Amino acid sequence: MDHGTRDELLSRLAEAVGSVTVPHPTRVAVDGPPAAGKTTLADELAVALRAQGREVIRATIDDFLFPRARRYPRGEYSAEGCYFDTHDHGALNRVLLDPLGPGGDRRFQQAVYDRTADTVLSPPVMTATADAVLVFDGVFLMRPELIDRWDLRIFVSTALAKTVDRALIRERRVLSRADIERRWRERYIPSQQLYFATVRPTDHVDIVVHNDEPQQPVWETRTH
Repeated sequence: MDHGTRDELLSRLAEAVGSVTVPHPTRVAVDGPPAAGKTTLADELAVALRAQGREVIRATIDDFLFPRARRYPRGEYSAEGCYFDTHDHGALNRVLLDPLGPGGDRRFQQAVYDRTADTVLSPPVMTATADAVLVFDGVFLMRPELIDRWDLRIFVSTALAKTVDRALIRERRVLSRADIERRWRERYIPSQQLYFATVRPTDHVDIVVHNDEPQQPVWETRTH
């Protein structure tokens, strides 16, 4: 276990990205439960990498959801539905991860869905440089459909009970306290427990960031 400041953590993560040697863009997964701090960490890592002169493609699983009408066949609060019915992994591989991977043409799209408008997107196709870095955050990124697509795997770990407290702060302008608590306790937390039981994601990652105290992070490098 390593302890340090936020800047020291980001320096370590940027160093890990820099140590990846592949003949195509480096695809970095930032996995973890909802409200664990994945998006914040991924944003900060992107800034650090750009400061080193790297081209960074920033993307998120939230832009690869199925349309709302297709996401809830098991009910809005179903943990199994959260895990099995929410994300369009086929599209994610097809338009982003595979084009940036081995043998890909580096022509990619960053999104296929607008969550706010609940509409399908078809953004312009862009071309990445060979030494670009994809920093991708989201839930369930170590599942079988995706695990082989990453060149560096980071897991942001936070006590699941703490994610409820963070969600109450983050989501309070959009949802009622009762709805937030129900979503987390019935859907999001049980879906993470299902994920851990079936996939054991931290067994497959390169770095685990313990993010209970974001300004006093603890991290560990895994060897496989």
